[in-house]
Amino acid sequence: MMEPRDLRWEAVDDPPGPDARVVDEGLDAFNRGAVDLGAVKNFGCFARLESGAIIGGALARRWGTSCELQQIWVDEDHRRRGIGRRLVELVEAHARARGCTLVYLDTFSFQAPAFYRELGYDVACEIGGFPDGSKFIMRKRLE
Repeated sequence: MMEPRDLRWEAVDDPPGPDARVVDEGLDAFNRGAVDLGAVKNFGCFARLESGAIIGGALARRWGTSCELQQIWVDEDHRRRGIGRRLVELVEAHARARGCTLVYLDTFSFQAPAFYRELGYDVACEIGGFPDGSKFIMRKRLE
């Protein structure tokens, strides 16, 4: 197939919102036509003080038998007390109870790869070239 002759090619830093939305919406339309994205289920796990204030949380999504741990955070004043570990365990238990057999995540060298290794995650992929090291895709099979 021939490429149209009247195309203009460009690469831009910080693409304008409307241009980025065209790409996002086009890809979303394609994906929705290919698979049931309505089956993707988001969930969160939280650690709260008695006051109700959140001092830690994890955001995840599950689809089929896989769960992606997307974000985890613990307030600086409450770190190193097992809250992060408990949040990951809660994500895993929630995912397992809904039929997931795998949890995966990505983390950078400066974040928490050692933490996840301690919790039984292994490196599926390491990508170098970042200013402070590597990005890791990690996974854990759930029993």
